[in-house]
Amino acid sequence: MRKILLFTTAILLLTACQESLEERAQRVMQEYSDKNCPMQVHECIMMDSCAFEMETHTLHYNYTFMGSMDNDSTMNTTAMRDLLLQKLKNETSTRIFKEAGYTFKYTYYSEQHPGKVLFESTMTKEDYQ
Repeated sequence: MRKILLFTTAILLLTACQESLEERAQRVMQEYSDKNCPMQVHECIMMDSCAFEMETHTLHYNYTFMGSMDNDSTMNTTAMRDLLLQKLKNETSTRIFKEAGYTFKYTYYSEQHPGKVLFESTMTKEDYQ
């Protein structure tokens, strides 16, 4: 009887310690942002932060365009979205979140005009599968 009680207690403790996928997404995105951001990903692009929006199941990446990219008049938004979508499809680090049907959002701000959104794209399961 005592062995059964110990086994049951151990099972309850182990299952209580597991985090949900939403909690995992929030933790992973926060840890990545804290450890790596801001991070220069290209001579004209800085990754500012990333976060998980629990209520919409969205992994949100925030960037800043600098230099020659900091210009919305010459931007090919279709090509930009296609490039991001191809990257997302090939990315293995987000596989678990793609399998769960999470949304991915990319927002690019102007360095010269803080707060000004130069490009934004949201990709759903229908886009990346």
